[in-house]
Amino acid sequence: MKFFRNKKRLTTYVLTALCLASTAYAATSHWNDASAVPDAVVSTQAGDQNWSQWKESWETIKGDYEQVSMAPGKNASQMNFAWYSRQQAEQSEVRLSTHADMSESSVWRGTSKTGTVVDGTQYYANKVTVRGLKPETTYYYQVRCNGSWKEVQSFKTGNPDDFSFMYVGDPQIGASKGQTSAEGNKQDGELAARNDAYNWNKTLNSALSQHPEINFLVSPGDQINEPAEDQSSAKIKLQEIQYAGYLSAKALRSLPEAASIGNHDSMTIGYQNHFHVPNPFTEEATPTVAGHGYFYTYGNALFIVINANNYNAADHEALIKKAIKANPDVKWRIVVMHQDIYGSGLDHSDSDGILLRTQLTPIYDANKIDVVLQGHDHTYARTYQLSSDGRQHADFAEYRQHGQSGQHHNLLGAALKNSDKKAEFVKQNLCYTIADMRQGTLVNPKGVFYMSSNSATGSKFYELIPQQQDYIAARSQSWRPTYSVIHITKDTFQIDTYDAESGAPIDQTYQIIKK
Repeated sequence: MKFFRNKKRLTTYVLTALCLASTAYAATSHWNDASAVPDAVVSTQAGDQNWSQWKESWETIKGDYEQVSMAPGKNASQMNFAWYSRQQAEQSEVRLSTHADMSESSVWRGTSKTGTVVDGTQYYANKVTVRGLKPETTYYYQVRCNGSWKEVQSFKTGNPDDFSFMYVGDPQIGASKGQTSAEGNKQDGELAARNDAYNWNKTLNSALSQHPEINFLVSPGDQINEPAEDQSSAKIKLQEIQYAGYLSAKALRSLPEAASIGNHDSMTIGYQNHFHVPNPFTEEATPTVAGHGYFYTYGNALFIVINANNYNAADHEALIKKAIKANPDVKWRIVVMHQDIYGSGLDHSDSDGILLRTQLTPIYDANKIDVVLQGHDHTYARTYQLSSDGRQHADFAEYRQHGQSGQHHNLLGAALKNSDKKAEFVKQNLCYTIADMRQGTLVNPKGVFYMSSNSATGSKFYELIPQQQDYIAARSQSWRPTYSVIHITKDTFQIDTYDAESGAPIDQTYQIIKK
């Protein structure tokens, strides 16, 4: 089904959105103020705490750079661990057992490499992979840090044939910077991190309480806010405070997280140090400082996580082909990326989204991708089933080449003030067809399903574009954090999205059945 139902009207709205986007990138007055509901209680590593208690705990949390992150391994039988330490070990170590007292434990060893200097202190990045995990089994673990074993933690493996994961958008700890709280505080970098980390705890606690079946977490990027093109010691410290806030969530001690590289993560080494991703695609021709795309499987699903801050689409095509070649028989092929090439937010969906849309859409079609999970826009939107229109489209290389430096916004802003260039952007936006408009449950649909997630913390929200694009099946902006639960079996992919505070669904269930 071609989408040109009312091309003149759609073009007018796209032009309007481009004009707005060219003058006000990332502008928002909407955020989630933790101090506005001070009696709310969240479960933290220090126990149940309200806002006042959290503020006291924050004085310790903000300087704890040695927290552990877990990530899914290359398949469901593996788990990856990463953490900072102040002492470098010859080999980093994780101890694993099926007993809470750590009896009959095994020790797994990995690497310990020079990491980040914070306030004059050298930290080391430790990474270990644990193998041979069995399905639906509770494991207890400890990591060795600075010569001692840290406190015992636990996680439970899922059923690879029937599993669920939590999909969240842009936690972006620290993005409420500049806002004024109900307490009258102007949010500086540290106060913003304190606010957003508290709300991150709230969302994770709420989701896991309402959906204990969740096996792991998928984030399309922007774990933190501070891009730190200026790599001064103060900027590096603020980054690490934000990572400390992000990793402080008690839920993450038991919840593996498959994090992507967002544009706010992309320009520094912090992401690469804090997360141990499987199958990193080190063959990228133009990687970012933060690291690379990667892939992993869980049961019958292949997850391909691309680093879309690298605007070289050939790199992403190579990663997708490599992942599929290594896993040719999986039923589900899922791409996770930060930039939303089919979203509905005012800030990005019809501006820098086009820089990758024309290039990635045919790649996804050619490689039979089923689902693309996106972030970046801080709004909720899901598409119909979309396909490439099969035509050649401009790749805007002059703008894409500046993606890694973060300067493409400035270039786009200048270009969109030119009516001819603006018209060209609109023309190239029309690079797709709507392959299937059915809703609810779809059996063997054509095309690719694209999803954009709203902010999981409310650190920053964006407006929706004035006119809903015709490729969008549903969208919303309630100015409240949301999260999605995706359930995958051998034959079904099902996604439900919820209000993080109330737990109420914000949209109908969308389900794909492949027979």
